[in-house]
Amino acid sequence: MSPTRRLTVAQALVRFLAAQYTERDGVRHRLIAGTWGIFGHGNVAGIGQALLEAQEETMPFHQGRNEQSMVHAAVGYARQLNRLSAQAVTTSIGPGATNLVTGAALATVNRLPVLLLPGDYFATRTADPLLQQLEHPVSADVSVNDTLRPVSRYFDRIHRPEALIPSALQAMRVLADPVETGAVTLALPQDVQAEAYDWPEEFFADRVWQVRRPAPEPAELAEAVHAIRAAERPLIVAGGGVHHSEAEEALKALVDATGIPVASTQAGKGSLRHDHPADLGGIGHTGTAVCDDIARTADLVIGVGTRYTDFTTASATLFQNPDVRFLNLNVTAFDAHKLAARTLVADARAGLDALTEALSGHRVDVAYEAEYRAGKERWEQVVDAVYRADDENQIPTQTQVLGALDSVVGDDDVVINAAGSLPGDLHKLWRARSPRQYHLEYGYSCMGYEIPAGIGVQQAAPSTPVWSLVGDGTYLMMPTEIVTAVQEGLPVNLVLIQNHGYASIGGLSEETGGERFGTAYRYRAADGTFSGAPLPVDLAANAASLGMDVLRAKTVRELRDALATARASDRPTCVYVETDPTPTAPAAQAWWDVPVAEVASREAALQARENYDQQAQGRRRHL
Repeated sequence: MSPTRRLTVAQALVRFLAAQYTERDGVRHRLIAGTWGIFGHGNVAGIGQALLEAQEETMPFHQGRNEQSMVHAAVGYARQLNRLSAQAVTTSIGPGATNLVTGAALATVNRLPVLLLPGDYFATRTADPLLQQLEHPVSADVSVNDTLRPVSRYFDRIHRPEALIPSALQAMRVLADPVETGAVTLALPQDVQAEAYDWPEEFFADRVWQVRRPAPEPAELAEAVHAIRAAERPLIVAGGGVHHSEAEEALKALVDATGIPVASTQAGKGSLRHDHPADLGGIGHTGTAVCDDIARTADLVIGVGTRYTDFTTASATLFQNPDVRFLNLNVTAFDAHKLAARTLVADARAGLDALTEALSGHRVDVAYEAEYRAGKERWEQVVDAVYRADDENQIPTQTQVLGALDSVVGDDDVVINAAGSLPGDLHKLWRARSPRQYHLEYGYSCMGYEIPAGIGVQQAAPSTPVWSLVGDGTYLMMPTEIVTAVQEGLPVNLVLIQNHGYASIGGLSEETGGERFGTAYRYRAADGTFSGAPLPVDLAANAASLGMDVLRAKTVRELRDALATARASDRPTCVYVETDPTPTAPAAQAWWDVPVAEVASREAALQARENYDQQAQGRRRHL
């Protein structure tokens, strides 16, 4: 008879998680490296007690302040480590569990692994309804945790102890699989968490999940090579899959050999170093002029690890060459088939290596190289101009904030952002110097991601300077994990830009006929609008009250000095700056489809609709 160990379900789960590993290219990583938690009656006596027993020996515990934030921190951690290591998040039943939904959606949209362990109702129904339990009039087995089903890549509710074994194994399979990965949820009824069971010892043995690098099929590879050799104006679109696969050097080798230029999505930026002659920067609505110009005339678009969101394709208006065709290299067939493309279903590094070998001797025309290199030089002059401050004693613009930061960071610093007007400015202007420097969460573009994600990145890369860039709107959404950074002694740097409202959405509102309605942080005026004086909030004082060191900068010179001081500090530090609201970033180089009211009584909306109808004529279906 096989040996067993008597443990509660929660104790068994924690021990199981501590023995899970991933391995790629012969390097092993712990799959679940730690657990975030906020305890309530739904998990304190189960998972909480199990984590207490495990403590630092088998399962490090991290204390959070907001359940959504804990997921963001775990996602930041997993992204920094190329999805090879992840973290778990445990919550109570009720609002603690539903607070996970936004973070879970972000993880799944961005294909990043996180394990969610929310408490649930009593499986035995001895206490029914219990505190915070949702009573459904038709389905008694529905709980608030079912809100996590559509945003999870795998979901199960563990009604009996023995059911944990197959479910836990399935959960690890999904987390470790680059094709399947995302949020994984194991909902844990409170009574089951505390129930004892005789577990087979084999359940707790070290288990290694191989992260494969599937090679391309020979027939697909041959077709891809033929398409590239036949193309006169090929363009590579590098997505996040390049980073997840650690394929940056393989991409560089292909580009060096063939001269094919590279455009980057938000997730793919940094796939080539910014000063590589073939790196054209961001693509799409927030892209560079040179990149979008080349994209409009490309006859072959080679997507590598990209999902082709509407920002990348400029809402299906960007790729305008009548003869354009698509070739997609992606480990996920679902993405490889987008835009009616030829497919190369493979790991990004394996696929790029195969293409480089098969394309030996092939190179694009010298005139094409000269064209895109000249365009790149012109754009670099644009960046220099908006970064530069002729008077360093002036209030900085937002682009000058980025210029000051650019002058201070090192090659391996990590810059984090997710929402507002900063993603567009960063995508157009930031000069990424290393594969992990540019950390933009733009799949879900979730306000509040930046600060907790900075904590996760700092945990994954303890000696790396980390910068979380936020505006006032984002800061007010979720500043609470500052307390966690202070508690853990994590020297995350927060660059807090005050512009008195939702500036990005204000600009979009103006473009679409909304007249900036409801986007300013101002007193209500006599006419009922929010057009009075700015609200007297002091966000720097708030950050200080949560334990951060705070440096206030009023001029460009003071800002640069403050950023340098923050980078040298070993404590969590906030650099607070109020910016000149005058727009200085280059205008959008491509369209974004945000539908405008078809009928309206106000002139601004009527004009916006006229412009919308004109732009919409450029939409294409690529078949």
